[in-house]
Amino acid sequence: MTEGSVLVFGGSGGLGSAICTRLTEEWKSLVLTYHGNAEKAASIRADLANKIEADAVRADIRSDSDVQAAIDKADAMNSGLKGVIFASGANILQPFVSQIDQKQWDDVISIELLGFTRVIRLTLPVLRKNGGGAYVSVVSFGTYWFPPGDAISAVPKAGIEMLTRAVAKEEGRYGIRANSVAPGIINAGLGSVMQDKVYNAKIWEDQKKRVPLRRFGEASDIAEAVGFCASPRSSYITGQTIIVDGGLRL
Repeated sequence: MTEGSVLVFGGSGGLGSAICTRLTEEWKSLVLTYHGNAEKAASIRADLANKIEADAVRADIRSDSDVQAAIDKADAMNSGLKGVIFASGANILQPFVSQIDQKQWDDVISIELLGFTRVIRLTLPVLRKNGGGAYVSVVSFGTYWFPPGDAISAVPKAGIEMLTRAVAKEEGRYGIRANSVAPGIINAGLGSVMQDKVYNAKIWEDQKKRVPLRRFGEASDIAEAVGFCASPRSSYITGQTIIVDGGLRL
């Protein structure tokens, strides 16, 4: 088991909850954040608590005080905060660039990109104090293989990915690693919502045939990659992006 605690921002979402479940296999303590669905977060926390020390904290990623409270909670567990997972995201579909108004841009960038800068700014001193640790940001394969309508998702995540690399480059001397995981089309979270609401079943089936593995991903596929990047098993890997898309970008 990995010493210290891990903090999962967005741990109550479709991908986030799967990530939390996977992390219980290697971490002794975990804190997940949620924003709106307290009942779901409590249920996830109860499941996790059957395996490890776990807690759930409400946090608006746009608030310094909320983010700091979650950090303090995680740092008080076990031997301190050693892992930070950023899986927070805005609730968006796939509008074309010409259809995106300024408020939509402002909201997504505030929640995702600026939210991540806040997390980095407030957690870096803690990881340094604790002798190092690992960051894993959940980004998008859309920065490598762009599907029309994905700009509002891919643009802020490109910034998140770049900041993750910057942390890897500058903070490695303090024992801090930083990597990204880029999901392709996933049958969970926003990916599941889009399959229900955007386009029709035939278009999605045609898209699936373009995936070399002939299937869309599951939340567990992303969770496995995140768990690896957060664990000592990837102790000499930093500044990388693992693209989990079944080969769709090829």
